[in-house]
Amino acid sequence: MSRDFILPDLGEGLTEAELVRWLVSPGDTVVIDQPVVEVESAKAVVELPSPFAGVVGTLHAEPGQTVHAGQPLLTVEETSGGDVVPGTALRDEGSGAVLIGYGTTARKTSNRAVPAGRFRGRGTAVAEAEPPTTTTARRSPVVSPLVRKLAREHGIDATSIQGSGPDSLVIRADVEAHIAQLTGTTESTADGDVRIPLTGIRKLIAERMSASRRDVPEATIWLDVDATALLEAKEQLQRTTGERWSLLALVARFVIAGLKQHPILNSSVDVAAGEIVQHSDINLGLAAQTPRGLMVPVVHGAGAMTTQQLRDAIASVVDTAATGGFPNEQLRGGTFTLNNYGGFGVDGSAPIINQPEVAMLGMGRIIDRPWVVDGQLAVRKVMVLSMVFDHRVCDGDVPSEFITFVARCIESPLNVLPSL
Repeated sequence: MSRDFILPDLGEGLTEAELVRWLVSPGDTVVIDQPVVEVESAKAVVELPSPFAGVVGTLHAEPGQTVHAGQPLLTVEETSGGDVVPGTALRDEGSGAVLIGYGTTARKTSNRAVPAGRFRGRGTAVAEAEPPTTTTARRSPVVSPLVRKLAREHGIDATSIQGSGPDSLVIRADVEAHIAQLTGTTESTADGDVRIPLTGIRKLIAERMSASRRDVPEATIWLDVDATALLEAKEQLQRTTGERWSLLALVARFVIAGLKQHPILNSSVDVAAGEIVQHSDINLGLAAQTPRGLMVPVVHGAGAMTTQQLRDAIASVVDTAATGGFPNEQLRGGTFTLNNYGGFGVDGSAPIINQPEVAMLGMGRIIDRPWVVDGQLAVRKVMVLSMVFDHRVCDGDVPSEFITFVARCIESPLNVLPSL
């Protein structure tokens, strides 16, 4: 019997994915739960396991092609296995990488040839198999679909290239250098305009930013702040505790305190119900530029954390941002976003609200500027805070009070930190 393995619904409104690579070929024998294809959605790179056992027949898509939920990925000529019903979503049931609705009766047996995979990390199904009996060459991590596509167009396996990015991540420059080495030239292989398809996370960003700008009546306010004492507090904390502290973690502490005083900013708008939903938990999103594009990982339960716990959680987010390998659950559920664009060397910005949230606070760079202190002109470390808010939820008084509260905390951090 022939069965088509269709692309399941990947959840969270994701209805398509780019086929990265096939892990099997026509004629190969596969068992239930064996990873057969790697796809990349806007959220994660995932190895999908086969819900059927048998012989691989037709592969219905090529690497680099976009496949929509419900379309067939491959056909399997079944030779054994239990009844299955085509399903629509991915699920982790603990015992393996499972596709909801595809459920396998073979899972009840204990003598399958290949153990089930388990979803973890970036969403990749990792096989819990016995150690291999042969040596496998080390493969470099690749997360950008554009990097993979460039390599494929030149007949190169991107994972075989030594990456120069964080944790040996393969970036576009690595592939271009490898191509130049193979061809003996550093010149571009293409002339004229370059067309870059809107796929994966870039497509998701485009859709969400367009929807936010179209649907939300946003307003922006900003404030110059003397951050001299904040820098001194950071250094003092590091000396007294012997631990590393970031300015982002300290400002995040002040933001959470401000949201507790002005909870309407920790809300979302339910348009269908005609209601403002004021959230009880503060789930702090942190805008992060990653090799996969702009992402907003979330520190869930940030409002209930101690200052040290918040610092450690933010440090973990910063580390993971180097690869963009956030699990799906960390990219949803945010209630307010903190955006540190000072690292890009800019003073301020009017960012677009990260729907369904209703506000975002931005931190600019800290530079020496003239500042009046006790009636005297002095050189101080000054930063710009900028804030964008949804005018449907509140008027300008609330965000103004919020941003000035955060500013006062930045100007006198050692006076307020013990009480937070």
